[in-house]
Amino acid sequence: MSDNFDKLISILDAARDDVEKAEGGNKAATSRVRKAMQELKAAAQDVRKEMLELRDAGGK
Repeated sequence: MSDNFDKLISILDAARDDVEKAEGGNKAATSRVRKAMQELKAAAQDVRKEMLELRDAGGK
């Protein structure tokens, strides 16, 4: 799998604990989750670009 996709998954996994804390009312955790979601958005864009490059290159 691509490094960009692995990065996307690791960001999501790392945010899991903070999401649970945020749902429990921890306001600091909500800030950390929002930050992680921004990182996730950027990582998703990198995956998207990589997939477009693969498509345009005709595969691997």
